[in-house]
Amino acid sequence: MAAPILSFENLGLSQGTHWLFRGIDIHVGQRDRLALIGRNGAGKTTLLKLIGGQIEPDEGIRSVQPGARVITLEQDPDVTPFKTLHDFALAGEFAPPAHEVEAIADQLGIDLSREAKTASGGERRRAAIARALASEPDLLLLDEPTNHLDIAAIDWIENWMARYNGAFIVISHDRAFLTRLTRQTLWLDRGQMRRNEIGFGGFEQWMEAVYAEEARAAEKLDAKLKIEAHWLERGVTARRKRNQGRLAKLWEMRAQRAAMQGPQGTAKIAVASDDSKTKSVIKAEHVTKKFGAGENQRTIINDLSLRVQRGDRIGIVGGNGAGKSTLLKLLTGALEPDSGEVTLAKTLDMIFIDQQRSLMQGDKSVRDVLAEGGDWIDVRGVRKHVHGYLKDFLFDPSLAEAKVGTLSGGERSRLLFAREFARESNLLVLDEPTNDLDLETLDLLQEVIADYDGTVLIVSHDRDFLDRTVTVTLGLDGTGVVDVIVGGYADWIAKRDPRKAAKAEKKEAAPPPPPKPVSAKLTYKDQRDLDLLPKRIEELEAAIARDEEELADPALYTRDPKKFAALTAAIEKARGEKDAAEERWLELAEKAEGLAG
Repeated sequence: MAAPILSFENLGLSQGTHWLFRGIDIHVGQRDRLALIGRNGAGKTTLLKLIGGQIEPDEGIRSVQPGARVITLEQDPDVTPFKTLHDFALAGEFAPPAHEVEAIADQLGIDLSREAKTASGGERRRAAIARALASEPDLLLLDEPTNHLDIAAIDWIENWMARYNGAFIVISHDRAFLTRLTRQTLWLDRGQMRRNEIGFGGFEQWMEAVYAEEARAAEKLDAKLKIEAHWLERGVTARRKRNQGRLAKLWEMRAQRAAMQGPQGTAKIAVASDDSKTKSVIKAEHVTKKFGAGENQRTIINDLSLRVQRGDRIGIVGGNGAGKSTLLKLLTGALEPDSGEVTLAKTLDMIFIDQQRSLMQGDKSVRDVLAEGGDWIDVRGVRKHVHGYLKDFLFDPSLAEAKVGTLSGGERSRLLFAREFARESNLLVLDEPTNDLDLETLDLLQEVIADYDGTVLIVSHDRDFLDRTVTVTLGLDGTGVVDVIVGGYADWIAKRDPRKAAKAEKKEAAPPPPPKPVSAKLTYKDQRDLDLLPKRIEELEAAIARDEEELADPALYTRDPKKFAALTAAIEKARGEKDAAEERWLELAEKAEGLAG
Protein backbone atom coordinates (compact mmCIF):
# COMPACT_ATOMS: atom_id res chain seq x y z
CA MET A 1 0.00 0.00 0.00
CA ALA A 2 1.42 3.40 -1.02
CA ALA A 3 2.47 5.80 1.74
CA PRO A 4 0.08 8.70 2.35
CA ILE A 5 0.91 12.11 0.88
CA LEU A 6 0.15 13.72 4.22
CA SER A 7 -0.83 12.59 7.70
CA PHE A 8 -1.59 14.09 11.10
CA GLU A 9 -1.32 12.10 14.32
CA ASN A 10 -3.21 13.18 17.45
CA LEU A 11 -3.97 16.64 16.10
CA GLY A 12 -5.26 19.17 18.62
CA LEU A 13 -5.96 22.90 18.56
CA SER A 14 -7.21 25.02 21.46
CA GLN A 15 -9.40 28.10 21.14
CA GLY A 16 -9.33 30.29 24.21
CA THR A 17 -10.04 28.08 27.21
CA HIS A 18 -11.40 25.09 25.32
CA TRP A 19 -10.28 22.69 22.60
CA LEU A 20 -11.67 23.28 19.11
CA PHE A 21 -10.70 19.69 18.39
CA ARG A 22 -8.30 17.20 19.92
CA GLY A 23 -6.97 13.70 19.23
CA ILE A 24 -7.73 13.80 15.50
CA ASP A 25 -5.90 11.50 13.08
CA ILE A 26 -5.90 12.31 9.35
CA HIS A 27 -4.33 10.35 6.50
CA VAL A 28 -4.54 11.46 2.87
CA GLY A 29 -3.73 8.91 0.17
CA GLN A 30 -2.30 9.75 -3.24
CA ARG A 31 -5.67 9.60 -5.05
CA ASP A 32 -8.03 10.48 -2.22
CA ARG A 33 -10.93 12.77 -3.11
CA LEU A 34 -12.12 13.96 0.29
CA ALA A 35 -15.14 16.09 1.17
CA LEU A 36 -14.59 17.91 4.49
CA ILE A 37 -18.04 18.39 6.03
CA GLY A 38 -19.07 20.26 9.16
CA ARG A 39 -21.31 23.04 10.42
CA ASN A 40 -20.30 26.69 10.25
CA GLY A 41 -18.02 27.34 13.20
CA ALA A 42 -16.95 23.68 13.53
CA GLY A 43 -13.39 24.58 12.46
CA LYS A 44 -13.27 23.33 8.85
CA THR A 45 -11.24 26.25 7.47
CA THR A 46 -8.94 26.19 10.50
CA LEU A 47 -8.39 22.45 10.03
CA LEU A 48 -7.57 23.01 6.35
CA LYS A 49 -4.97 25.62 7.34
CA LEU A 50 -3.44 23.16 9.80
CA ILE A 51 -3.26 20.49 7.11
CA GLY A 52 -1.68 23.00 4.73
CA GLY A 53 0.93 24.07 7.30
CA GLN A 54 -0.29 27.68 7.44
CA ILE A 55 -0.82 27.52 11.21
CA GLU A 56 0.73 25.32 13.88
CA PRO A 57 -1.31 22.94 16.09
CA ASP A 58 -1.11 22.84 19.87
CA GLU A 59 -0.73 19.07 19.70
CA GLY A 60 0.08 16.50 17.03
CA ILE A 61 2.66 15.62 14.41
CA ARG A 62 2.28 16.61 10.73
CA SER A 63 4.07 14.43 8.18
CA VAL A 64 4.34 15.21 4.46
CA GLN A 65 5.80 12.92 1.81
CA PRO A 66 9.20 14.38 0.75
CA GLY A 67 8.88 16.54 -2.35
CA ALA A 68 5.07 16.58 -2.27
CA ARG A 69 3.40 19.83 -3.27
CA VAL A 70 0.54 20.78 -0.95
CA ILE A 71 -1.32 23.72 -2.49
CA THR A 72 -4.13 25.65 -0.78
CA LEU A 73 -6.92 27.55 -2.52
CA GLU A 74 -8.10 29.95 0.18
CA GLN A 75 -11.68 31.11 0.51
CA ASP A 76 -10.69 34.79 0.41
CA PRO A 77 -7.18 35.11 -1.05
CA ASP A 78 -5.21 38.23 -0.04
CA VAL A 79 -4.07 39.96 -3.22
CA THR A 80 -3.33 43.38 -1.65
CA PRO A 81 0.50 43.00 -1.55
CA PHE A 82 0.53 42.66 -5.35
CA LYS A 83 0.17 45.27 -8.09
CA THR A 84 -1.77 43.05 -10.51
CA LEU A 85 -3.55 39.72 -10.41
CA HIS A 86 -0.78 38.41 -12.70
CA ASP A 87 1.82 39.20 -10.02
CA PHE A 88 -0.33 37.42 -7.42
CA ALA A 89 -0.83 34.34 -9.61
CA LEU A 90 2.90 33.87 -10.16
CA ALA A 91 3.85 34.20 -6.49
CA GLY A 92 4.01 31.57 -3.77
CA GLU A 93 6.22 28.77 -2.49
CA PHE A 94 5.63 26.70 -5.63
CA ALA A 95 5.56 29.53 -8.16
CA PRO A 96 3.82 28.14 -11.25
CA PRO A 97 5.01 28.62 -14.86
CA ALA A 98 3.59 31.81 -16.39
CA HIS A 99 2.31 30.06 -19.52
CA GLU A 100 0.34 27.52 -17.45
CA VAL A 101 -1.24 30.26 -15.33
CA GLU A 102 -2.17 32.29 -18.40
CA ALA A 103 -3.69 29.27 -20.17
CA ILE A 104 -5.94 28.46 -17.20
CA ALA A 105 -6.83 32.13 -16.70
CA ASP A 106 -7.86 32.37 -20.34
CA GLN A 107 -10.18 29.36 -19.97
CA LEU A 108 -11.65 30.84 -16.78
CA GLY A 109 -12.19 34.19 -18.50
CA ILE A 110 -10.05 36.32 -16.18
CA ASP A 111 -7.84 39.25 -17.22
CA LEU A 112 -4.72 38.88 -15.05
CA SER A 113 -3.54 42.39 -15.93
CA ARG A 114 -6.32 43.72 -13.69
CA GLU A 115 -5.10 45.88 -10.80
CA ALA A 116 -5.21 43.65 -7.72
CA LYS A 117 -6.69 46.15 -5.25
CA THR A 118 -9.71 46.87 -7.49
CA ALA A 119 -10.43 43.24 -8.42
CA SER A 120 -13.83 41.77 -7.52
CA GLY A 121 -14.31 38.67 -5.39
CA GLY A 122 -14.90 36.57 -8.51
CA GLU A 123 -11.76 37.91 -10.20
CA ARG A 124 -9.61 37.24 -7.12
CA ARG A 125 -11.04 33.73 -6.89
CA ARG A 126 -10.30 32.99 -10.58
CA ALA A 127 -6.72 34.26 -10.23
CA ALA A 128 -6.23 32.07 -7.14
CA ILE A 129 -7.63 29.04 -8.99
CA ALA A 130 -5.26 29.66 -11.92
CA ARG A 131 -2.29 29.86 -9.50
CA ALA A 132 -3.31 26.74 -7.56
CA LEU A 133 -4.06 24.49 -10.51
CA ALA A 134 -0.96 25.57 -12.46
CA SER A 135 1.32 24.75 -9.49
CA GLU A 136 1.27 21.00 -10.29
CA PRO A 137 -0.15 20.03 -6.87
CA ASP A 138 0.07 16.57 -5.38
CA LEU A 139 -2.53 17.56 -2.78
CA LEU A 140 -5.04 20.36 -3.33
CA LEU A 141 -6.76 21.95 -0.35
CA LEU A 142 -9.87 23.74 -1.60
CA ASP A 143 -11.90 26.07 0.63
CA GLU A 144 -15.26 26.86 -1.05
CA PRO A 145 -13.83 26.75 -4.58
CA THR A 146 -17.17 27.61 -6.25
CA ASN A 147 -17.87 30.78 -4.24
CA HIS A 148 -18.12 33.88 -6.48
CA LEU A 149 -17.91 31.76 -9.63
CA ASP A 150 -20.58 31.60 -12.30
CA ILE A 151 -21.96 28.32 -13.59
CA ALA A 152 -19.64 28.21 -16.62
CA ALA A 153 -16.54 28.55 -14.41
CA ILE A 154 -17.85 25.92 -11.99
CA ASP A 155 -18.41 23.54 -14.89
CA TRP A 156 -14.83 24.16 -16.11
CA ILE A 157 -13.23 23.52 -12.71
CA GLU A 158 -15.33 20.37 -12.20
CA ASN A 159 -14.06 18.97 -15.51
CA TRP A 160 -10.46 19.87 -14.56
CA MET A 161 -10.83 18.18 -11.17
CA ALA A 162 -12.33 15.07 -12.76
CA ARG A 163 -9.14 14.69 -14.87
CA TYR A 164 -6.75 15.61 -12.04
CA ASN A 165 -4.49 12.74 -10.95
CA GLY A 166 -3.61 13.98 -7.45
CA ALA A 167 -5.49 14.08 -4.16
CA PHE A 168 -7.69 16.82 -2.79
CA ILE A 169 -9.65 17.86 0.29
CA VAL A 170 -12.56 20.21 -0.41
CA ILE A 171 -14.85 22.30 1.76
CA SER A 172 -17.95 23.27 -0.21
CA HIS A 173 -21.65 23.96 0.15
CA ASP A 174 -22.19 23.00 -3.50
CA ARG A 175 -23.89 19.61 -3.34
CA ALA A 176 -23.63 19.02 -7.09
CA PHE A 177 -19.86 19.71 -7.00
CA LEU A 178 -19.31 17.39 -4.02
CA THR A 179 -21.52 14.60 -5.37
CA ARG A 180 -19.76 14.54 -8.72
CA LEU A 181 -16.16 14.67 -7.49
CA THR A 182 -15.68 13.18 -4.01
CA ARG A 183 -15.10 9.53 -3.07
CA GLN A 184 -14.39 9.80 0.68
CA THR A 185 -15.82 12.00 3.45
CA LEU A 186 -14.25 13.58 6.52
CA TRP A 187 -16.94 14.76 8.94
CA LEU A 188 -15.86 17.27 11.60
CA ASP A 189 -18.61 17.20 14.22
CA ARG A 190 -18.46 18.66 17.75
CA GLY A 191 -14.70 18.33 17.96
CA GLN A 192 -14.58 14.76 16.60
CA MET A 193 -13.39 13.59 13.20
CA ARG A 194 -15.13 10.72 11.43
CA ARG A 195 -14.05 9.24 8.10
CA ASN A 196 -16.06 7.10 5.71
CA GLU A 197 -15.00 5.66 2.36
CA ILE A 198 -18.05 7.09 0.61
CA GLY A 199 -18.42 10.23 -1.44
CA PHE A 200 -20.76 13.04 -0.50
CA GLY A 201 -23.61 11.27 -2.27
CA GLY A 202 -23.84 8.87 0.68
CA PHE A 203 -23.11 11.41 3.43
CA GLU A 204 -26.64 12.27 4.51
CA GLN A 205 -27.63 8.62 4.95
CA TRP A 206 -24.46 8.04 6.98
CA MET A 207 -25.12 11.14 9.11
CA GLU A 208 -28.70 10.03 9.82
CA ALA A 209 -27.39 6.64 10.96
CA VAL A 210 -24.88 8.29 13.33
CA TYR A 211 -27.50 10.63 14.79
CA ALA A 212 -29.97 7.76 15.19
CA GLU A 213 -27.38 5.85 17.20
CA GLU A 214 -26.70 8.95 19.33
CA ALA A 215 -30.42 9.39 19.90
CA ARG A 216 -30.66 5.82 21.23
CA ALA A 217 -27.75 6.50 23.57
CA ALA A 218 -29.31 9.80 24.65
CA GLU A 219 -32.36 7.98 25.98
CA LYS A 220 -30.26 7.15 29.02
CA LEU A 221 -29.53 10.83 29.72
CA ASP A 222 -31.44 13.17 31.96
CA ALA A 223 -34.49 14.62 30.16
CA LYS A 224 -33.31 18.23 30.44
CA LEU A 225 -29.87 17.32 29.18
CA LYS A 226 -31.45 15.65 26.15
CA ILE A 227 -33.40 18.81 25.37
CA GLU A 228 -30.43 21.18 25.78
CA ALA A 229 -27.62 19.09 24.33
CA HIS A 230 -29.41 17.33 21.50
CA TRP A 231 -31.95 19.85 20.20
CA LEU A 232 -29.86 20.56 17.10
CA GLU A 233 -29.34 16.93 16.13
CA ARG A 234 -33.04 16.13 16.54
CA GLY A 235 -34.01 19.33 14.77
CA VAL A 236 -31.78 18.62 11.79
CA THR A 237 -33.09 15.08 11.47
CA ALA A 238 -36.74 16.16 11.63
CA ARG A 239 -36.08 19.07 9.29
CA ARG A 240 -34.59 16.83 6.63
CA LYS A 241 -37.59 14.50 6.80
CA ARG A 242 -39.94 17.47 6.45
CA ASN A 243 -37.92 18.70 3.48
CA GLN A 244 -38.77 15.47 1.67
CA GLY A 245 -42.40 16.51 1.89
CA ARG A 246 -41.55 20.03 0.78
CA LEU A 247 -39.77 18.68 -2.31
CA ALA A 248 -42.93 16.79 -3.19
CA LYS A 249 -44.84 20.06 -2.77
CA LEU A 250 -42.32 21.80 -5.05
CA TRP A 251 -42.88 19.25 -7.82
CA GLU A 252 -46.61 19.77 -7.46
CA MET A 253 -46.13 23.54 -7.76
CA ARG A 254 -44.01 23.04 -10.89
CA ALA A 255 -46.74 20.91 -12.44
CA GLN A 256 -49.29 23.64 -11.72
CA ARG A 257 -46.95 26.27 -13.15
CA ALA A 258 -46.38 24.21 -16.29
CA ALA A 259 -50.12 24.33 -16.92
CA MET A 260 -49.79 28.14 -17.17
CA GLN A 261 -46.82 27.99 -19.55
CA GLY A 262 -47.33 29.56 -22.96
CA PRO A 263 -46.39 27.88 -26.25
CA GLN A 264 -43.03 26.09 -26.24
CA GLY A 265 -40.18 28.33 -27.22
CA THR A 266 -41.80 31.63 -26.26
CA ALA A 267 -40.46 33.72 -23.39
CA LYS A 268 -43.87 34.41 -21.89
CA ILE A 269 -45.84 32.82 -19.10
CA ALA A 270 -49.54 33.39 -19.55
CA VAL A 271 -51.78 34.92 -16.90
CA ALA A 272 -53.51 32.10 -15.07
CA SER A 273 -56.77 33.54 -13.76
CA ASP A 274 -58.27 36.39 -11.78
CA ASP A 275 -58.20 34.37 -8.58
CA SER A 276 -56.45 36.44 -5.90
CA LYS A 277 -54.16 33.55 -5.01
CA THR A 278 -52.67 33.43 -8.53
CA LYS A 279 -52.68 37.15 -9.35
CA SER A 280 -49.63 38.45 -11.20
CA VAL A 281 -47.32 40.49 -8.97
CA ILE A 282 -44.74 41.43 -11.64
CA LYS A 283 -45.60 41.91 -15.31
CA ALA A 284 -42.86 42.49 -17.88
CA GLU A 285 -44.05 43.26 -21.43
CA HIS A 286 -41.61 43.38 -24.37
CA VAL A 287 -38.79 44.58 -22.12
CA THR A 288 -35.42 45.44 -23.70
CA LYS A 289 -32.31 46.81 -22.02
CA LYS A 290 -29.03 47.81 -23.69
CA PHE A 291 -25.75 49.21 -22.45
CA GLY A 292 -23.05 51.12 -24.31
CA ALA A 293 -23.26 53.05 -27.55
CA GLY A 294 -22.37 52.64 -31.21
CA GLU A 295 -20.26 49.59 -31.98
CA ASN A 296 -19.87 48.90 -28.25
CA GLN A 297 -23.59 48.75 -27.63
CA ARG A 298 -24.76 45.44 -26.22
CA THR A 299 -28.26 44.08 -25.73
CA ILE A 300 -28.53 42.58 -22.24
CA ILE A 301 -32.27 41.77 -22.22
CA ASN A 302 -34.16 41.52 -25.51
CA ASP A 303 -37.97 41.62 -25.84
CA LEU A 304 -38.77 39.76 -22.62
CA SER A 305 -42.41 39.21 -21.71
CA LEU A 306 -43.11 37.52 -18.39
CA ARG A 307 -45.76 37.16 -15.71
CA VAL A 308 -44.57 36.44 -12.19
CA GLN A 309 -47.45 34.96 -10.18
CA ARG A 310 -47.96 35.29 -6.45
CA GLY A 311 -46.13 32.38 -4.81
CA ASP A 312 -43.68 31.79 -7.68
CA ARG A 313 -40.09 30.90 -6.83
CA ILE A 314 -38.04 32.35 -9.70
CA GLY A 315 -34.40 31.33 -10.21
CA ILE A 316 -32.11 33.48 -12.39
CA VAL A 317 -29.03 31.75 -13.84
CA GLY A 318 -26.32 32.54 -16.36
CA GLY A 319 -22.63 33.32 -16.72
CA ASN A 320 -20.88 36.41 -15.38
CA GLY A 321 -21.90 39.41 -17.49
CA ALA A 322 -24.92 37.60 -18.95
CA GLY A 323 -27.28 40.11 -17.33
CA LYS A 324 -28.53 38.42 -14.12
CA SER A 325 -28.21 41.54 -11.97
CA THR A 326 -29.71 43.69 -14.70
CA LEU A 327 -32.72 41.39 -15.00
CA LEU A 328 -33.16 41.36 -11.23
CA LYS A 329 -33.13 45.18 -11.14
CA LEU A 330 -35.62 45.37 -13.99
CA LEU A 331 -38.03 42.96 -12.31
CA THR A 332 -37.86 44.77 -8.96
CA GLY A 333 -38.21 48.26 -10.44
CA ALA A 334 -34.68 49.38 -9.54
CA LEU A 335 -33.85 49.90 -13.24
CA GLU A 336 -35.97 51.26 -16.06
CA PRO A 337 -36.05 49.35 -19.39
CA ASP A 338 -35.08 51.07 -22.64
CA SER A 339 -38.33 49.85 -24.16
CA GLY A 340 -41.28 47.87 -22.93
CA GLU A 341 -42.84 48.08 -19.49
CA VAL A 342 -42.49 46.47 -16.07
CA THR A 343 -45.50 46.73 -13.77
CA LEU A 344 -45.26 45.87 -10.07
CA ALA A 345 -48.26 45.11 -7.87
CA LYS A 346 -49.00 48.08 -5.60
CA THR A 347 -49.03 45.85 -2.53
CA LEU A 348 -45.46 44.52 -2.94
CA ASP A 349 -43.37 44.71 0.25
CA MET A 350 -39.83 43.56 -0.56
CA ILE A 351 -36.96 42.10 1.46
CA PHE A 352 -33.63 42.21 -0.41
CA ILE A 353 -30.64 40.23 0.85
CA ASP A 354 -27.48 40.98 -1.14
CA GLN A 355 -24.13 39.22 -1.51
CA GLN A 356 -22.31 41.72 0.68
CA ARG A 357 -24.45 41.05 3.79
CA SER A 358 -24.22 44.83 4.32
CA LEU A 359 -26.49 44.91 7.39
CA MET A 360 -24.06 42.95 9.59
CA GLN A 361 -21.89 45.27 11.71
CA GLY A 362 -19.10 43.54 13.62
CA ASP A 363 -19.38 45.55 16.84
CA LYS A 364 -23.06 44.69 17.39
CA SER A 365 -24.20 41.72 19.44
CA VAL A 366 -26.46 39.00 18.07
CA ARG A 367 -29.18 40.25 20.44
CA ASP A 368 -28.75 43.81 19.07
CA VAL A 369 -29.19 42.60 15.49
CA LEU A 370 -32.26 40.49 16.20
CA ALA A 371 -34.09 42.32 18.98
CA GLU A 372 -32.40 45.75 19.26
CA GLY A 373 -30.93 44.67 22.60
CA GLY A 374 -34.15 43.29 24.04
CA ASP A 375 -35.39 39.80 24.88
CA TRP A 376 -38.27 39.56 22.38
CA ILE A 377 -38.52 39.74 18.62
CA ASP A 378 -41.63 40.29 16.52
CA VAL A 379 -41.68 37.46 13.96
CA ARG A 380 -44.27 38.34 11.32
CA GLY A 381 -46.77 39.47 13.95
CA VAL A 382 -45.92 36.87 16.63
CA ARG A 383 -43.65 37.70 19.58
CA LYS A 384 -40.89 35.17 20.22
CA HIS A 385 -38.13 35.08 22.79
CA VAL A 386 -34.75 35.76 21.19
CA HIS A 387 -33.31 32.49 22.59
CA GLY A 388 -36.06 30.37 21.04
CA TYR A 389 -35.77 32.19 17.74
CA LEU A 390 -32.01 31.57 17.66
CA LYS A 391 -32.71 27.84 17.95
CA ASP A 392 -34.98 28.06 14.91
CA PHE A 393 -31.93 29.19 12.93
CA LEU A 394 -29.54 26.54 14.32
CA PHE A 395 -27.81 28.83 16.85
CA ASP A 396 -27.02 27.90 20.42
CA PRO A 397 -28.96 30.41 22.58
CA SER A 398 -25.73 31.27 24.45
CA LEU A 399 -24.58 33.14 21.33
CA ALA A 400 -27.12 35.93 21.99
CA GLU A 401 -24.39 38.09 23.56
CA ALA A 402 -21.68 37.24 20.99
CA LYS A 403 -20.40 40.03 18.75
CA VAL A 404 -21.24 39.70 15.07
CA GLY A 405 -17.54 40.15 14.22
CA THR A 406 -16.67 36.92 16.05
CA LEU A 407 -19.06 34.83 13.93
CA SER A 408 -17.99 32.90 10.86
CA GLY A 409 -19.12 34.08 7.43
CA GLY A 410 -21.80 31.41 7.33
CA GLU A 411 -23.04 32.27 10.84
CA ARG A 412 -23.33 35.94 9.87
CA SER A 413 -25.35 34.96 6.81
CA ARG A 414 -27.63 32.80 8.96
CA LEU A 415 -28.08 35.67 11.43
CA LEU A 416 -29.02 37.99 8.58
CA PHE A 417 -31.63 35.49 7.38
CA ALA A 418 -33.03 35.28 10.92
CA ARG A 419 -33.34 39.07 11.11
CA GLU A 420 -34.82 39.61 7.67
CA PHE A 421 -37.21 36.65 7.62
CA ALA A 422 -38.82 37.98 10.81
CA ARG A 423 -40.14 40.99 8.86
CA GLU A 424 -43.53 41.12 7.17
CA SER A 425 -43.09 40.93 3.38
CA ASN A 426 -44.52 39.36 0.24
CA LEU A 427 -41.48 39.56 -2.09
CA LEU A 428 -38.16 38.01 -1.12
CA VAL A 429 -35.10 38.80 -3.29
CA LEU A 430 -31.93 36.74 -2.67
CA ASP A 431 -28.68 37.57 -4.47
CA GLU A 432 -26.26 34.62 -4.22
CA PRO A 433 -27.71 33.50 -0.85
CA THR A 434 -25.72 30.26 -0.61
CA ASN A 435 -22.22 31.80 -0.40
CA ASP A 436 -20.51 30.89 2.91
CA LEU A 437 -23.33 28.63 4.11
CA ASP A 438 -22.86 25.12 5.44
CA LEU A 439 -25.06 22.28 4.23
CA GLU A 440 -27.39 22.28 7.23
CA THR A 441 -27.98 26.02 6.88
CA LEU A 442 -28.78 25.40 3.21
CA ASP A 443 -31.39 22.87 4.35
CA LEU A 444 -32.80 25.51 6.69
CA LEU A 445 -32.88 28.15 3.94
CA GLN A 446 -34.69 25.75 1.62
CA GLU A 447 -37.26 25.15 4.36
CA VAL A 448 -37.79 28.87 4.94
CA ILE A 449 -38.25 29.52 1.23
CA ALA A 450 -40.67 26.59 0.90
CA ASP A 451 -42.78 27.93 3.78
CA TYR A 452 -42.65 31.56 2.62
CA ASP A 453 -46.12 32.84 1.68
CA GLY A 454 -44.96 35.38 -0.90
CA THR A 455 -42.96 35.43 -4.13
CA VAL A 456 -39.21 34.70 -4.30
CA LEU A 457 -36.55 35.87 -6.78
CA ILE A 458 -33.19 34.07 -6.48
CA VAL A 459 -29.92 34.75 -8.31
CA SER A 460 -27.64 31.77 -7.69
CA HIS A 461 -24.92 29.60 -9.19
CA ASP A 462 -25.78 26.72 -6.83
CA ARG A 463 -27.40 24.18 -9.14
CA ASP A 464 -28.65 21.79 -6.47
CA PHE A 465 -30.11 24.65 -4.43
CA LEU A 466 -32.05 25.90 -7.46
CA ASP A 467 -33.32 22.42 -8.27
CA ARG A 468 -34.63 22.12 -4.69
CA THR A 469 -36.30 25.55 -4.41
CA VAL A 470 -37.48 27.21 -7.63
CA THR A 471 -40.59 26.64 -9.74
CA VAL A 472 -39.44 28.71 -12.73
CA THR A 473 -35.92 29.31 -14.07
CA LEU A 474 -34.90 32.34 -16.14
CA GLY A 475 -31.77 31.34 -18.06
CA LEU A 476 -29.53 33.96 -19.67
CA ASP A 477 -26.90 33.07 -22.26
CA GLY A 478 -25.44 36.56 -22.75
CA THR A 479 -27.11 37.28 -26.11
CA GLY A 480 -30.14 39.03 -24.64
CA VAL A 481 -32.36 35.97 -24.91
CA VAL A 482 -34.04 34.87 -21.66
CA ASP A 483 -35.19 31.24 -21.53
CA VAL A 484 -38.27 30.87 -19.33
CA ILE A 485 -38.36 27.27 -18.07
CA VAL A 486 -40.74 25.67 -15.60
CA GLY A 487 -38.48 23.80 -13.19
CA GLY A 488 -34.94 24.23 -11.89
CA TYR A 489 -31.40 24.40 -13.24
CA ALA A 490 -31.47 20.81 -14.50
CA ASP A 491 -34.59 21.60 -16.55
CA TRP A 492 -32.84 24.60 -18.12
CA ILE A 493 -29.82 22.46 -19.03
CA ALA A 494 -32.13 19.81 -20.49
CA LYS A 495 -33.60 22.43 -22.83
CA ARG A 496 -30.21 23.82 -23.87
CA ASP A 497 -28.34 20.53 -24.24
CA PRO A 498 -30.49 17.38 -23.91
CA ARG A 499 -27.51 15.07 -24.47
CA LYS A 500 -25.49 16.65 -21.66
CA ALA A 501 -28.48 16.52 -19.32
CA ALA A 502 -29.12 12.87 -20.11
CA LYS A 503 -25.46 12.03 -19.52
CA ALA A 504 -25.43 13.82 -16.15
CA GLU A 505 -28.69 12.16 -15.11
CA LYS A 506 -27.32 8.74 -15.99
CA LYS A 507 -24.05 9.38 -14.17
CA GLU A 508 -25.65 10.75 -10.99
CA ALA A 509 -28.78 8.61 -11.00
CA ALA A 510 -30.24 7.85 -7.60
CA PRO A 511 -30.16 4.25 -6.34
CA PRO A 512 -33.16 2.15 -7.35
CA PRO A 513 -36.20 2.58 -5.10
CA PRO A 514 -36.97 -0.15 -2.57
CA PRO A 515 -39.47 -2.84 -3.57
CA LYS A 516 -43.08 -1.71 -3.33
CA PRO A 517 -45.10 -3.13 -0.46
CA VAL A 518 -47.33 -6.06 -1.16
CA SER A 519 -50.38 -4.36 0.36
CA ALA A 520 -52.47 -2.60 -2.28
CA LYS A 521 -53.87 0.04 0.08
CA LEU A 522 -53.36 1.70 3.43
CA THR A 523 -54.87 0.17 6.53
CA TYR A 524 -57.95 1.86 7.97
CA LYS A 525 -55.87 3.42 10.80
CA ASP A 526 -53.16 4.67 8.41
CA GLN A 527 -55.71 6.19 6.05
CA ARG A 528 -57.53 7.85 8.94
CA ASP A 529 -54.26 9.33 10.26
CA LEU A 530 -53.35 10.54 6.78
CA ASP A 531 -56.70 12.34 6.49
CA LEU A 532 -56.86 13.81 9.99
CA LEU A 533 -53.26 14.73 10.80
CA PRO A 534 -53.10 17.93 8.66
CA LYS A 535 -55.96 19.43 10.70
CA ARG A 536 -54.33 18.31 13.95
CA ILE A 537 -51.04 19.93 12.90
CA GLU A 538 -52.88 23.20 12.21
CA GLU A 539 -54.54 23.03 15.65
CA LEU A 540 -51.18 22.48 17.33
CA GLU A 541 -49.61 25.38 15.42
CA ALA A 542 -52.48 27.64 16.51
CA ALA A 543 -52.13 26.51 20.14
CA ILE A 544 -48.38 27.17 20.09
CA ALA A 545 -48.90 30.64 18.61
CA ARG A 546 -51.61 31.44 21.18
CA ASP A 547 -49.49 30.32 24.14
CA GLU A 548 -46.38 32.12 22.83
CA GLU A 549 -48.37 35.33 22.50
CA GLU A 550 -49.51 35.04 26.13
CA LEU A 551 -46.00 34.15 27.23
CA ALA A 552 -44.69 37.28 25.51
CA ASP A 553 -46.07 39.42 28.36
CA PRO A 554 -42.84 40.52 30.14
CA ALA A 555 -44.66 40.87 33.48
CA LEU A 556 -46.18 37.39 33.43
CA TYR A 557 -43.34 35.61 35.24
CA THR A 558 -43.38 37.93 38.26
CA ARG A 559 -47.18 38.14 38.33
CA ASP A 560 -47.97 34.44 37.92
CA PRO A 561 -44.88 32.16 37.85
CA LYS A 562 -47.05 29.01 37.90
CA LYS A 563 -48.87 30.06 34.76
CA PHE A 564 -45.55 30.99 33.14
CA ALA A 565 -44.23 27.47 33.87
CA ALA A 566 -47.45 25.84 32.66
CA LEU A 567 -47.40 27.76 29.36
CA THR A 568 -43.75 26.91 28.80
CA ALA A 569 -44.43 23.20 29.38
CA ALA A 570 -47.52 23.28 27.15
CA ILE A 571 -45.56 24.87 24.29
CA GLU A 572 -42.78 22.29 24.60
CA LYS A 573 -45.31 19.44 24.63
CA ALA A 574 -47.23 20.85 21.65
CA ARG A 575 -44.03 21.27 19.64
CA GLY A 576 -43.08 17.66 20.32
CA GLU A 577 -46.53 16.44 19.30
CA LYS A 578 -46.45 18.62 16.17
CA ASP A 579 -43.04 17.25 15.10
CA ALA A 580 -44.25 13.69 15.65
CA ALA A 581 -47.46 14.38 13.71
CA GLU A 582 -45.53 15.88 10.78
CA GLU A 583 -43.17 12.91 10.61
CA ARG A 584 -46.09 10.46 10.81
CA TRP A 585 -47.97 12.30 8.04
CA LEU A 586 -44.90 12.36 5.77
CA GLU A 587 -44.33 8.65 6.38
CA LEU A 588 -47.93 7.89 5.43
CA ALA A 589 -47.89 10.24 2.42
CA GLU A 590 -44.79 8.50 1.04
CA LYS A 591 -46.39 5.10 1.70
CA ALA A 592 -49.59 6.15 -0.08
CA GLU A 593 -47.61 7.51 -3.03
CA GLY A 594 -45.70 4.23 -3.31
CA LEU A 595 -48.94 2.25 -3.32
CA ALA A 596 -50.42 4.53 -5.97
CA GLY A 597 -47.35 4.14 -8.18
